[in-house]
Amino acid sequence: QVQLVESGGGLVQAGGSLGLSCAASGRAFSSYALGWFRQTPGKEREFVAAIPWSGKSTNYAASVKDRFTISRDNAKNTVYLQMNSLKPEDTAVYYCAAVRYGLGSPSLQSYTYWGQGTQVTVSS
Repeated sequence: QVQLVESGGGLVQAGGSLGLSCAASGRAFSSYALGWFRQTPGKEREFVAAIPWSGKSTNYAASVKDRFTISRDNAKNTVYLQMNSLKPEDTAVYYCAAVRYGLGSPSLQSYTYWGQGTQVTVSS
């Protein structure tokens, strides 16, 4: 069983930066693929970024590529999402997700564990 807790959300102006963290409890964090997803009211949850359990690659949605960076620190059981050049359309609740021995899939159905989410609001 893995529990995920996101933090770091908040209000930022367009063009600014924000860093999210997701701390995981449980064993064998290094064996889990981790993903970030986001959701706005009335819309489906969408993929943002993912990193496989190996940590040897990353995967990004086209809308955030070159602006967001996902990384992991296995010693701290934490995955990060650094968000730069933020736009109002990045406003959403951001969720982290985990699956054991995952490959960094963009599919929601691939993930077993989910956090409760953290709100990110980008003002214009």
